[in-house]
Amino acid sequence: MRNLCNSVPLYFSNGIFTYLDWHTSVNPESIDEDLEAFVKDIISGSNRGVRAVRNVTMEPNWSFGQSVFFSTTVVTTIGYGQVRPLSQGGKIFCIIYGLVGIPLTMTLLSAYVERLMIPAVFLLQFLNSRLGHLFQPFNIRMFHLSIVGVLVLSLFFIIPAVIFSHLEPEWDYLDALYYCFISLTTIGLGDYVPADSSHQEYRPLYKVCSAFYLLIGLTFMMFFLSVLYTIPELNIGIFFLAKSDDVIGTAKTNVRSRYPGQFDDPEPTIRHVKTIRRSSSSSEDDNP
Repeated sequence: MRNLCNSVPLYFSNGIFTYLDWHTSVNPESIDEDLEAFVKDIISGSNRGVRAVRNVTMEPNWSFGQSVFFSTTVVTTIGYGQVRPLSQGGKIFCIIYGLVGIPLTMTLLSAYVERLMIPAVFLLQFLNSRLGHLFQPFNIRMFHLSIVGVLVLSLFFIIPAVIFSHLEPEWDYLDALYYCFISLTTIGLGDYVPADSSHQEYRPLYKVCSAFYLLIGLTFMMFFLSVLYTIPELNIGIFFLAKSDDVIGTAKTNVRSRYPGQFDDPEPTIRHVKTIRRSSSSSEDDNP
């Protein structure tokens, strides 16, 4: 390995690594094995925060800002996978942290969505009072949904994409917009991660701000879906429920036709209660 590191730079051409010059101590017979071992060491060091480029001045992966960002990607189920625990204790802690943190985070975000629904309902009532005599309720709800959608799209996709494209030197606007979509939909492919370059300035602060962006953005994405589900015509779950009721009704009919009289619903029993009133003119002996 040391002999390989002492050799001069190489270039890649037609799938074959070609050395521009050979060091006298390099053994040509074991060059493939040495090169493969060297690449494995680089990958292993990169997973632990040691990069091949600027590994002396670069901040390690497990800094405070990176740890906050990693914790946010775990509890929001985004999970980029760029930084991950490698030790046994770290993996066990990550499992426990995910089991506890994910339900609590979803509960917290749901509580925020309920608070956001209050001004959304006020806006819908205002639109109904102003436009109710001109448009149908479904059209007003669609207009209300469009307002919420434009708000979420502008604040958490278009504007952040402009900011990320300026902060990340290797991203264009499409890459930044792609990152916002992949993150806020919790897909989390991990091919684009903010503050992942070795020469990023204020990297810990950048990571913390990105974590807050993910939390707030996911809250508003859930808010948009909640407004969408309030429109009965757009709630897909209603169609599935109606279909399931039809299937259950058909199954009951088939069972009753195959086993007549055994699975019929019991008829309700009606008891007639007669009230005997004592006549005021009669005595107790006449009407025992």
